[in-house]
Amino acid sequence: MHPDGSGTTTSPGLRIPAPRAEGEVGPAADPAAGDRLLVPDETCWRIERADRYAVFVDAADYFATLKQALLGARRRVLLIGWDFDPRIRMDPRAGGRSRDDRLGRVLEEAVRANPELHIGVLMWDLGMAYGLGRGLAPIVLLGRRTPDRLTFTVDTHHPVGGAHHQKIVVIDDCLAFAGGIDVTADRWDTPEHPDSSRQRARPRSHRDMGPWHDVTSLVSGPAARAIGDLARERWESGKGEHLEPVSGVEPCWPEGVEPLLTDVEVAVSRTRPEHGGTSLVHEIEKLWLAVVAGARHTLYIETQYFANRRVAEAIATRLGEPDGPEVVVLNPHEAWGWLEEKAMGSARAALLELVQEADRHGRFRMYVPVTASRQPIYVHAKVTVVDDRLLRVGSSNLNNRSMGLDTECDVSIEVHEDSPDRDAVAAAVLGMRDRLLDEHLDVAPEEVAAAVERAGGSLIAAIEELRRPTGRSLVPFERPDLGPAGRVLADTQILDAERTPNRWQRIRSSFGRRRSRRPLA
Repeated sequence: MHPDGSGTTTSPGLRIPAPRAEGEVGPAADPAAGDRLLVPDETCWRIERADRYAVFVDAADYFATLKQALLGARRRVLLIGWDFDPRIRMDPRAGGRSRDDRLGRVLEEAVRANPELHIGVLMWDLGMAYGLGRGLAPIVLLGRRTPDRLTFTVDTHHPVGGAHHQKIVVIDDCLAFAGGIDVTADRWDTPEHPDSSRQRARPRSHRDMGPWHDVTSLVSGPAARAIGDLARERWESGKGEHLEPVSGVEPCWPEGVEPLLTDVEVAVSRTRPEHGGTSLVHEIEKLWLAVVAGARHTLYIETQYFANRRVAEAIATRLGEPDGPEVVVLNPHEAWGWLEEKAMGSARAALLELVQEADRHGRFRMYVPVTASRQPIYVHAKVTVVDDRLLRVGSSNLNNRSMGLDTECDVSIEVHEDSPDRDAVAAAVLGMRDRLLDEHLDVAPEEVAAAVERAGGSLIAAIEELRRPTGRSLVPFERPDLGPAGRVLADTQILDAERTPNRWQRIRSSFGRRRSRRPLA
């Protein structure tokens, strides 16, 4: 049986129709596309309307809202993730018995309270290995201890070395969370990012793993149905079971969540590796190149890694232009884990050298957020803000594997110049960038916007005005010396090889024409 108790069984190597072949003339070359960066079959998969759209900054509010949504689900929930830990608390700030607040207990309570509800959890197979290291029982054993309508399964349908990296939760095909936050340990934190917190403690060990910054998004309506289609496709690929869309469910939205926008177009962009009969999809990489090519004033990026040479070279090209954009990147001080730091840290150092040499006009900065005691805050968020034109929140990192080896899902909204709500959407896009920087710089709301205005539109000048030598703030990232071994790792990319065709020149030509300069909202 599958999570909704119906459907047919198919084999895990589901063949999915191929996208437009690389090299064909596609929508990106269509003059009718105007100045848009989101183009179906090129930089995104689909664009659908969201009745409501919200963004959660850091996991505390997201987990609390997810708990509410899970308990209110009517027919089906799919949790699709890189990692999953049923022992984590969902809303520790609310009080009550801790065991009743744990994710596994919340899922069990949801299916027991509603006999029509089926819940499916799909977890990357090596993510399960990480869980075993944290003392988590194997997910196959969890499945034996839970109600029949709560299904745990492991996703092995990926290339050797690849990961299922999407972080998606879909509820009744009418509500969908998608972004960078895994429903697992070490993710819970508040925007205050205290130096220490008992609420941030790991299950079992009760060890505080430190401050963690992350972002995810929430949509309802047709956009949620689109993400539901993607989740059901992944479920079928990973488990070999077909699920029909949920129908006949009333529109839903969590109580108390204020939408950032209503009635807005939302684009879904993917990475899907070539594997088991499925063709390569690298819409996310092409969107990265398009936003670099199309940025007019400012490109703001929060990313766990800065390790993709193709995007770094594109940024270097723009920095060399006399009227190119400012580029601000937020990164963690070092990667999570020894091997990741060897691979991603060496690549970051080499690419920073490349970018900084090209930055003849002083328009590039990389910062690390720190706590009150100047402890680095780990940046796991994957956010891109292009001028006041585009906001992207997703699972993809700025490294090679996110472009062609791992499965990824990014969700974006874009301002349309000919839309009657252009100003409202532009203000929301720019406001989210400033909201993030208000948090990192520990300043009052709207202070970043005021500083940018004082600086004549320069985001870098505003950050430099507001950042402080003590307490919560941003600190410049100091590029380390690579050394001979690091240089070899960076040059060979042996631990994170490129796997996709290079489309930069085509995309630069097409999307670069779309950046006629205009004042920010």
